[in-house]
Amino acid sequence: MSLVSAFVPIWILTAVGYASCRWGLLGEAAASVLGRFVFQLAMPAALFLALARMPLSGFAGRSLLAFGVSTVAVVGFGWGGASRLFGREPGERPIWGMAAGYVNSANLGIPIATQVLGDVSFLAVVVLLQVLVVAPVIVVALDRRSDPAGRVRVRRVASLPVRNPVILASLLGVACSAAGLRLPAAAAASLTLLAGAAAPAALVALGASLHPAAPSRAEPTGPGELAAISALKLVAQPVIAYAAGLALHLSAPQLLAVVVCAGLPTAQNTFIFAQEYGVGEAVANRAVVVTTTLSLATLAAARVATARRGTASTAPRRRPRPCRRPL
Repeated sequence: MSLVSAFVPIWILTAVGYASCRWGLLGEAAASVLGRFVFQLAMPAALFLALARMPLSGFAGRSLLAFGVSTVAVVGFGWGGASRLFGREPGERPIWGMAAGYVNSANLGIPIATQVLGDVSFLAVVVLLQVLVVAPVIVVALDRRSDPAGRVRVRRVASLPVRNPVILASLLGVACSAAGLRLPAAAAASLTLLAGAAAPAALVALGASLHPAAPSRAEPTGPGELAAISALKLVAQPVIAYAAGLALHLSAPQLLAVVVCAGLPTAQNTFIFAQEYGVGEAVANRAVVVTTTLSLATLAAARVATARRGTASTAPRRRPRPCRRPL
C-alpha cells in the first residue's frame, strides 16, 4: 500500500485537471496558461531551491554511472531510433526521447524513494544529472527549431541559460550550493510558496490537456507509439540499469536505488517542455499518464528482483564438513 499511496495524489490531480476542462471551470486556455506558469515561474523556483539546498559532493560514483547508462541508452534510442519508426518530425524527436527516459524524480520520486529506499540521497544525484545534463541537451535541441535551417547557433546556445528560466534557475541553485549561500528568510519563504505550486499546477495542466476539447498543436498518438514509449521507460530502462549495476558490482542497496529510480515513470516536465515549445504535446501528455499508471508494477518488480539478489549475495555459505578418518 505504501507504493500506491505515493501515486494516488498524482492520479487525483490529473483527474481534477481533466474535469476542470470537461466542465469549463478554467476556460479554454487553462492547460496553456498553467503550463506557462509552471515553466516560467513555479518549476524554476522548485529547481533552484532543490539544488541550492543539495550538497554536490555525491554527484559521482558507480551508482550514478549505472543510472546514466540506462538514461543515455533509452533517451538515445527513443530520440534517434524509435521515433523514426512512427514518422515523427525531427523537432518532435527530443520530446520522444525525453518521454522514454526522463524520470519523475521530483514529486513522485521523493515519496517513492522515502518509502522504498528509506532515504533520498541517490535521488538527489538523479535530480542533478537530469537537471544539469539531460534537460539542457533537450532544451538546446528544441531551441534549434527556431532556426529555419535547423542550425545550432553558438550565440543563441550561449544565451540559452539567460533565456530559459529552467536552466538559469538550475545554474543559480548549483552556484548557491557550491558557495554555501543561504537566502534571506523572506526570499526563501516566497520561493517555497511558489515552488509548492509546481507539481500540482503541472498535473492539473496535464489532466486538462488530455480532454478532447483542449486545444493541441500536436499530431495524434497511436496505441503502438504509447506501447513503445512505455516499454522503453518501464522495461528497458530499469533492465539496463539492473544489468549495468551488476556489471559494476553494486551492493544490493545500491542496486535497488538505481533500478527503482530508473523505473520511475515519465516526468510531467516532459509535457511542460512540449507545451512550451509547441511540439510533441500528445506524445508527452499521454506518455506521462500511461507510464504513471503502469509504473507501480515495474517498481514492485524492481523491489522483488533486487531483494532476491541481495538475499542470494548475503546468504551464508555452508562450510564443508571435515573428513574424519576412521580410527
